[in-house]
Amino acid sequence: MDHLPILHALPAITEALASHGRCVLQAPPGAGKTTRVPLHILQEKLVTGRIVMLEPRRVAARSAAVHIASLLGEAVGGRVGYRMRGDTKLSKATRIEVVTEGVLTRMIQSDPELTGIGCLIFDEFHERSLQADLGLALALEVRGALRPDLQIIVMSATLDAEPVAALMDGAPVITSEGRNFPVDTIWLDKPWATPGRRGPRFEASMADLVTRAVGDTQGGVLVFLPGAGEIARVAQALRLGPEVDVVPLYGSLPFKAQMQALEPPAQGRRKVVLATSIAETSLTIPDVRVVVDGGRSRRPRFDPGSGMTRLVTERVTKAEATQRRGRAGRVAPGLCYRHWTKGEEGGLAAFPPVEIEDNDLMGLALDLAAWGVADVAEMPFLTPPPEAALSEARGLLVGFGAMTEGGGITQHGRDAAALPLHPRLAHLVLRGRALGMDRTAPRLAVLLEARGMRLDLEAELRAWQPTPEMRTSLKRLGVGHDRGTVSVGGLVSLAFPDRIAKRRSGEGARYLMSGGKGAVLPSDDGLAVAPWLAVAELDGDSREAKIRRAAMVTQAEVLALHPTREGDLCRWDKRSAAVLSEAQTQLGAIVVASRTSAGDPAAVLAAMLDGVRMLGLQSLPWSKAARQLALRADWARRGGVELPDMSQAGLERDLEVWLGPYLGGVVSRAGLAGVDLIGALEARIGWDGMQALGAAAPVKYTAPTGTGVMIDYAGEVPKIAVRLQEMMGVTQHPVVAGRPLLIELLSPAQRPIQTTSDLPGFWATSYKDVRKDMRGRYPRHHWPEDPSQAQATRRVKHPKG
Repeated sequence: MDHLPILHALPAITEALASHGRCVLQAPPGAGKTTRVPLHILQEKLVTGRIVMLEPRRVAARSAAVHIASLLGEAVGGRVGYRMRGDTKLSKATRIEVVTEGVLTRMIQSDPELTGIGCLIFDEFHERSLQADLGLALALEVRGALRPDLQIIVMSATLDAEPVAALMDGAPVITSEGRNFPVDTIWLDKPWATPGRRGPRFEASMADLVTRAVGDTQGGVLVFLPGAGEIARVAQALRLGPEVDVVPLYGSLPFKAQMQALEPPAQGRRKVVLATSIAETSLTIPDVRVVVDGGRSRRPRFDPGSGMTRLVTERVTKAEATQRRGRAGRVAPGLCYRHWTKGEEGGLAAFPPVEIEDNDLMGLALDLAAWGVADVAEMPFLTPPPEAALSEARGLLVGFGAMTEGGGITQHGRDAAALPLHPRLAHLVLRGRALGMDRTAPRLAVLLEARGMRLDLEAELRAWQPTPEMRTSLKRLGVGHDRGTVSVGGLVSLAFPDRIAKRRSGEGARYLMSGGKGAVLPSDDGLAVAPWLAVAELDGDSREAKIRRAAMVTQAEVLALHPTREGDLCRWDKRSAAVLSEAQTQLGAIVVASRTSAGDPAAVLAAMLDGVRMLGLQSLPWSKAARQLALRADWARRGGVELPDMSQAGLERDLEVWLGPYLGGVVSRAGLAGVDLIGALEARIGWDGMQALGAAAPVKYTAPTGTGVMIDYAGEVPKIAVRLQEMMGVTQHPVVAGRPLLIELLSPAQRPIQTTSDLPGFWATSYKDVRKDMRGRYPRHHWPEDPSQAQATRRVKHPKG
């Protein structure tokens, strides 16, 4: 113990606490930081008050407390104790208190000044659990506002220390070297299972690898497996010699069994410890010289299917694999057997995900509300929580009555935060008890925390046999006797009000949930006949999710347990091409009941405008004059005249502004025929605009004969179509707004002869050929040799003289 690497860093820690009251300590596993740092602070009397050290796991907290106490020659519960939910060993003499991370949040919430506490130590902070991030943020708040004397140490094995030091207002960074011996790595020759081809079951393959490692090596063997189930199956599959003890190690094991894994092996015996990731750091397992890494880790992830955080099994990251490998080199040179090939290693992620970035934030939102945080940006988070996820979490808590719209916490919220449950399940228990379901509500809450085996929750609850860990949870919650008559489905709906589901009409067991999403059941499932369901778990499909766990509930019970809202719904109905107005009773997105109503005029108008958008502008009564007006205005605006946008895109964009006032009383496509469209267009242009439009883009061109010829503004260049004889004598080409008109000259039979934007040039050139052709076809009409000097005429016969 006297040669632990951390001993060289202790003077620097003493100096940092004296000068800054805080520091960041980097020290690899095996350096001794977990045991020697709090002991050093105690023995050197560096603080007044208790030393509270946070550990990410229950096993690590107990083990650390027992080890530190043993260094003092005492039993745990004296000067060194621990505290976690459901298990506490403390006394009035306790000076070093090792706690799990969630406990610190409760300590700060109940006593913001942390009375009697002189130092907080965050151990293994590199794991970046959500509770550790929140705990550090709260601790820094306390130190900044209430307890400037509070000392804070953040300890980590692999963390980039500079951002943490900056968050702690420039805290000193102290680095301690490790003392690991070299570790050789042995990979699989080929993948143990390949996609599309059945391979050996994971547990069987791991048992083979452990057997190989035990046969080829000496000393203790530490095996990393994802969870208790895999540990039990690998232990059952192992066939080792009689001198080998196989010992499990995971979080829910009884304390004595955990301590057995941490004790040295008996004389002449070998120990194989089958452990979860809790053995990566913090814990000291004697005599380990060999690591067998299964390459999997079980970590918390937000499961959109269940609406809560679940433990999911994923591949380890490179950082985790390095941590595990290092456990083989603590006492002597070691070996690490990896349950993957060397080629597969490149596909591993670099680091585990930061929990706050992709986890359910309902618990965090509730804790922040209890702390009085209005703006999360004001909190010193190393990684700020995503705003969208936090907003969604707050919305659900407001719906539960746990938070106010302004972000404050209610008494119901405080009661929920005090229960060792996810906020959804805490709400279920509290509301359930208020409804007299003192037995079923807590039992259902504990059942919902575990992964379900049946789709029908009511049947699952009837057949449920709680595990010892679950019985401990039930004892903490307190289970009484039911006095009420709320169904299992009704209780489920309390926790998941956004997943109350009503069966859709038509074939198939398809449901619409109150949160607006779709869900589906296998049509042959027993629940598929239910008109209403309360859904607890889905597969997470964003379009139409498969229901995994649910219970039947009646409409009457849903309406008794949940508030509905009354409102008018006006919408455009494609089938009838009309506005439908209904007075509705709604539960979220579900329409519980509806009846026809007159509808709010503003809502009717909005729906009618939606209808026009769907039908298109062509559904309006476009007369020739209306089209001409829009085309003229659009052409003039493109030419620089200050006018509103009269293009089709512009009219569609501003439909409410110019058409809305003219749709009063119109509720169908047929009614659009009576709309004063010209009036609406003129109103959009305005009086001044109409004057400017008349000057810039006249409706007609007056020919020399006095005939008013309509100008067509549909193309890029305005155009007229006029008989050739009516333009005789014109020696300057007509213009509009200073730009030449495009003239389509017509024959006496109104057929196009020539199109020109230079009439004098036409008279002087092409006219001769036209005259030669036209005189034979239309001999009774006037075809002079020089039309520029002739008189325009509308008559058939030649003019006299």
